[in-house]
Amino acid sequence: MNRTFIILFVFFSSGILLAQAKDGFTIARLKYGGGGDWYNDPSSEVNLLKFVAANTNIKTIPEYKFVDIQSDEIFSYPFLFITGHGNIVLSDEEAKRLRTYLENGGFLYIDDDYGLDKAIRREMKKVFPDKDFIELPFSHKLFNIFYKFDNGAPKTHEHDKKPPQTFGIFIGERMAVLYTFETNPSDGWADPEVHQDPEEKRIEALKFGTNIILYALSQ
Repeated sequence: MNRTFIILFVFFSSGILLAQAKDGFTIARLKYGGGGDWYNDPSSEVNLLKFVAANTNIKTIPEYKFVDIQSDEIFSYPFLFITGHGNIVLSDEEAKRLRTYLENGGFLYIDDDYGLDKAIRREMKKVFPDKDFIELPFSHKLFNIFYKFDNGAPKTHEHDKKPPQTFGIFIGERMAVLYTFETNPSDGWADPEVHQDPEEKRIEALKFGTNIILYALSQ
């Protein structure tokens, strides 16, 4: 596709860089406590970033990076990613740090790899006690910013035979947190041999991931 995206490089007083500088854009996996496997499928972000670089004019750094939520390093990344199975627990201090990150322009994408939903909803209430997840309509910009998804998020993996859903937490008009449930696109980003998804499912997931990145950078 011949589309041009102008990426603005904006610094906030907190030190968060919304679009990374000349070295390229990257994603940081967020390491959390509680027992969930935050580290699973490390090839996911690498493959997505390669796909983005090949299909848009965004320069990326296709490397697996992770940051501990307790580290100030989280403020060096414009885009944090949470996934896993099972449980996640944030201390009060960690919830406060994550809120500070998000209120100062950071973006968090959460993909329920299976079984994370209850814990995510509970812990995000620690981060934003006054906010709820809002389900995005199919007309939302996320679903057509580059690739068109007329029916919302694609169904990459079947879990409980429920429809895929996409939710956001907004600070004013800006979506600060994106959460996908019963869709699991990040499994589709992983190396082909990991989940043995059909190639069309992998490409579909990578296209949706591209939309997520472009949407995050467009805000």
